[in-house]
Parts: sequence; C-alpha cells; structure tokens
Amino acid sequence: MQAEPGRTVDPPLLPGLSPRTLRQETLLVLGLSLGASAVSALISFVGSVTAPGGLQDRAAKLNVSRAPGRPWLDLAWQLFSIGTALLPVALVAYLLLREGAGGLRAIGLDRRRPMFDLSRGAALAAAVGGTGLLFYLAVWSVGGNLTVVPESLPSVWWKFPVLIASALQNALLEEVVVVGYLLRRLAQLGWTPLAALAASSVLRGSYHLYQGVGGLVGNMAMGVLFVLLYRRWGRVGPLVAAHALIDIVAFGGYALLAGEVSWLPTA
Repeated sequence: MQAEPGRTVDPPLLPGLSPRTLRQETLLVLGLSLGASAVSALISFVGSVTAPGGLQDRAAKLNVSRAPGRPWLDLAWQLFSIGTALLPVALVAYLLLREGAGGLRAIGLDRRRPMFDLSRGAALAAAVGGTGLLFYLAVWSVGGNLTVVPESLPSVWWKFPVLIASALQNALLEEVVVVGYLLRRLAQLGWTPLAALAASSVLRGSYHLYQGVGGLVGNMAMGVLFVLLYRRWGRVGPLVAAHALIDIVAFGGYALLAGEVSWLPTA
C-alpha cells in the first residue's frame, strides 16, 4: 500500500498466492503478535471484572522489573523481551520483501522523508497524548478503568533507556502490524476500506482491554484516526513517531511524577 507523495492505493493480489494462503498468513502473523495479545487482554479483563472490588482497585502494570534486586539480570530480561517482541516486525519485513514490494518501504517505514515523519508525528502525539490522558483520567474517575502503572522499574542507570526502547518497540510493532501490514493484506483480500478500518481499530482496542473499558474505547478511537491518516499520508513513519513519543512521555512522565502530583493515579 504505497503511494507518492501521500495517499495509499490498493495493492494487487500477489501472483501465485491464493486468497486462502493470504488469509492463513495474516492469521499467523496476528497469532504470533497482537492477535495473541488481544486474547490475553480479554482473559485479563474478565479476571478483573469478576474479582471483588472495582477496576480502580487493580493495577495494569506495563514496564515491570523481571529480576528484582538483580539489576544486570533484570536488564538482560528487559532487552530480551524488547527484542523478541520485535520479531513480528522482522517477519512482516520479510513477507513484504518476498512479495517484491520492497520490505517495510512498501508501508512507508524508511528514511526517505524523515522531517515529514517527525513533524507530523510530533503534532499527532501532542494532540492524541493530551486527549488520551484526559480521557483516561475521566474514565478512571468513574470506575471504568484499572489504574495504569506505565512503569515500576528500579532506579538504576538503565531505567530511562529501557523505557525509551520499550516505547519504540511498542510503536514499531503496533503500527507496522495493525496499520501497515494488516490494511495491505485486507485490501489484497478484497475487504472494503470501511471494513478494514473497523478491523484495525477494533484489534488495536482489544489488546488494550486489560486496562479496562477506557483502554478499549480510547485505543479504538486512536486506531480510527491512525488508519485515516495512514491512508492520507501513505506512510506509517509518522504514526510510529507519534506512538513512540506518546509512550516515551507516558513512561518517563509517570517515572518522574508518580507520588509527586495529586491528579495522577498510582498503585
């Protein structure tokens, strides 16, 4: 799904690959990545809503210590987790290379337009990040969301580098798989633009369901916006930049402000 200078166009069906093969490939990619995360989030949400007390009484912890009291081992686990989480991105790059589409360049993840990607991404991050924070606080205040704890890492030298790396990993995985790859494959399978938009946004919301209703609805809305902008710009680059900036501010901001300000929920 590549277009210059901006808008996306529907890619052709791959020669030699049947629609059934493409469907199986898509399901396997999702099953190895964010589709599995969606099932995990659903199970986690069911556990939260069926437990005694309200959602506010439970925490959704994102970046946690994997070896408390052992910082070097903890760092090794953090880097291992981030690296393995990026394997589906490498798989998508391979599949797009096999297709003859030029790898991730086919979905607009390359170095051709860095200032375009960064400027659009920064503006998008400011708008979505601020709105998302207000929405989270509003939903949390009425008991519709768990208390999100973006990080609970030990105070060691690698804390903020790992948080930045985690943010970049989230951005690459989600935007490459849920926007660039999924929309391309669904278009090749004959899905209408509206149906593909719905599938992408619902998937994005579903794997955030572990956070509560707010995580589901807020990320579905974000998914709709990101799909529309991807179709307008023809690039996931700005979406990756925006997502990374949102997460960097969320992770780093929580690390600096938790317990220091009264308006930020903590667990």
